[in-house]
Amino acid sequence: MSFKKLKESVFEKTISPDEQQAKVGEVKKIIGPIADKFPAMCSDAAVLRFLRARNYNTMKAAKMLKGTIKWRLEFKPEKIQWDDVAPEAFRGRLYRADYLDKQGRVVFVIKAGLQSTSSAIVQIKYLVYCLEKAILNLNSKQDQMVWLIDFQGWSTSCISVKVTRETAQVLQNHYPERLGLAVLYNPPKLFESFWTMVKPFLEHKTYKKVTFAYPDNHRSRMMMEELFDMDKLESCFGGNNTAGMNFEAYGQKMREDDKRITGFIDSGCSTPTFLSSCSTPTFFSSCSTPTFFNSEVNESLQSSNDYEDDSPGNKAVYSNLEEDGAKPKEH
Repeated sequence: MSFKKLKESVFEKTISPDEQQAKVGEVKKIIGPIADKFPAMCSDAAVLRFLRARNYNTMKAAKMLKGTIKWRLEFKPEKIQWDDVAPEAFRGRLYRADYLDKQGRVVFVIKAGLQSTSSAIVQIKYLVYCLEKAILNLNSKQDQMVWLIDFQGWSTSCISVKVTRETAQVLQNHYPERLGLAVLYNPPKLFESFWTMVKPFLEHKTYKKVTFAYPDNHRSRMMMEELFDMDKLESCFGGNNTAGMNFEAYGQKMREDDKRITGFIDSGCSTPTFLSSCSTPTFFSSCSTPTFFNSEVNESLQSSNDYEDDSPGNKAVYSNLEEDGAKPKEH
């Protein structure tokens, strides 16, 4: 399948910019004070990604955004440092490539045939670390990523349904609309049974962004050439680059990113990489301070639906929130 046809196969509801802005405002109205207390997390760009992930259903997008705020407060992804995850990164099972695709998207490489010896928690922690650093390095015109999954050496011993499920949940629930394309490169016939188990974990929109490619398939080669500079693409994906990952150089690059994030936080800005496609200093000037972010979170989340509005539309909104469990219980 060519890249053009693949892109056309991913159905997404389209609405005008004015309609988008109106729905962003509606989501912020639904979640109430959280939007003001966590402006970085509830920026227009961030809310719009949650809306796209939920096909512009404002109720579902608001619930999803609130869940992500709670998750980030508990998981604290901005606190993870290279030294915390370096042992998991050492084997080169997952890393960010030093090149972009032709659309300017960050590229992740996954060596599915390399078995991790770490626990599921450590693997997810490293995944989140990689995502945070990738978002930090996104340019202002591109907020999505490409995943290249190499199946060389893959066998059933590499299977972890638990990690696969949790990976899908993290990506879909907390990094919505960050995946632009996932290429499963040269999976063996045996993988088909595992893929059957994996598909139920994936939302339809995510599933439609996954494509298979094979080195001896003409269409696959054309697709890879449409997507990548073949001189930069690794040889395991049909490219001409035989260098692969340099662990020491990669670690140095990650430590530099750690310093950037630490500097943002020390300057009074919390979770600088969260959900924004903008990595320029102008974005961080609107971030909440660490004290405000942590000490008042329970109050803000609990009161997020206390907004008083007697209009029929808002009564229905709060009724639905209560029914789906998103509205906090009153004490």
